[in-house]
Amino acid sequence: MREFQDIIKAFKQVANDGRCSALATVVKTKGSVYRRPGARMLLVEDGQTIGSISGGCLEGDVFERSQPLMFYSGKPVVVQYDTTSSEDIVWGLGLGCNGVVDVLIEPLNDASARSQIEFIADCLHQGQPGAIATVFRVEGETCASIASRLLLKPDGTVVDGIEDRQLARCVLEDARRMLLGAQLSNGNATRSQVQSYRLPNGAAEVLIEVIQPLVPLLVFGAGHDAIPVVECAKQLGWHVTLIDHRPGYTTRDRFPLADEIILSEPENLQAHLTWNPRMVAVVMTHNYLRDQALLRSLLPSPLRYVGILGPKSRTQRLLQDLQADGFIPTAAQLHRLYSPIGLDIGADAPEAIALAIVAEIQAVLADRSGGALRERIGSIHSEELIQKAEGRRQKAEGKNMNGALTPLNS
Repeated sequence: MREFQDIIKAFKQVANDGRCSALATVVKTKGSVYRRPGARMLLVEDGQTIGSISGGCLEGDVFERSQPLMFYSGKPVVVQYDTTSSEDIVWGLGLGCNGVVDVLIEPLNDASARSQIEFIADCLHQGQPGAIATVFRVEGETCASIASRLLLKPDGTVVDGIEDRQLARCVLEDARRMLLGAQLSNGNATRSQVQSYRLPNGAAEVLIEVIQPLVPLLVFGAGHDAIPVVECAKQLGWHVTLIDHRPGYTTRDRFPLADEIILSEPENLQAHLTWNPRMVAVVMTHNYLRDQALLRSLLPSPLRYVGILGPKSRTQRLLQDLQADGFIPTAAQLHRLYSPIGLDIGADAPEAIALAIVAEIQAVLADRSGGALRERIGSIHSEELIQKAEGRRQKAEGKNMNGALTPLNS
């Protein structure tokens, strides 16, 4: 999310200055690689780059390949970096990553190429997910071209730039399926999938991405320990709202990075906030009665995550007092309550505690346990498992669009 924001901001400045630029997008991967499909990097004529497509290994070569596209209005190209061979260490880039990365490089000198950046900006600004489908490989006789796109907006509006009408219809069906899945799971669905389609006289590969809006984080409490939580969340590009009842604490001087600052008592939250299932909340007021009032409001809400600072015994007492007052949380509501808050990383300083809190929220949003990667069995990228399951489903169903196109994924 932060990367998208940085690219959008930089592109606007580059366009205003009249400088040439190009966009590199990871469209397909295999094996061990640093970034997944959908990772982007903006390349500017003066050598500036924003974002990344690898751990720093590919960026230089990609920039060199982008030069003729920027200055001579070249056509989009897909470059494949294969590091599965040991000879790569001697003859190639020397990555030694044992993976394959396909990168689409396209000049940003026409409306079609720029449309994806504008589309992503709209999704982030409106707080609604959308889908982008990009053709990156064609074979045989087809009128579809590399870097042609289909954009599916949150309201169902379609901007179709894929020339092959049969391919466009099949791609739209898959984009709608992915977007619906993301909406139903509150953003926990896979972000991207590579789909292969058999055409009457050829084939095509398409990257379909779901662009998620910013994670809305609510921080209740404006004490000194809330400052690093806001800063850490902003590093990830989240939208952070700070809420406190003290005028002297809810200031821009204390929280310059907060997107919104709300001065309110817990009992008046509904006048300032509208709950939605994508929101996550951190309660750190250090005031027992206010925490009690906040839990009374937050637990019945559809928030994805509610974390509360303090030991487990304190939270248990809060819940007991709420029950004595007639408020009995359901099992589902308690399942969304995290106390003690944060991952177990031995944090004791405010900055480390903030890291533990934000890391736990990230793990919850990604449906991960937050454990050490070396203990994980199988791929660390859940998208691969989802894609394989989806491919098996499609194969079992014998998916076919009017007998003309059949996805090849398996």
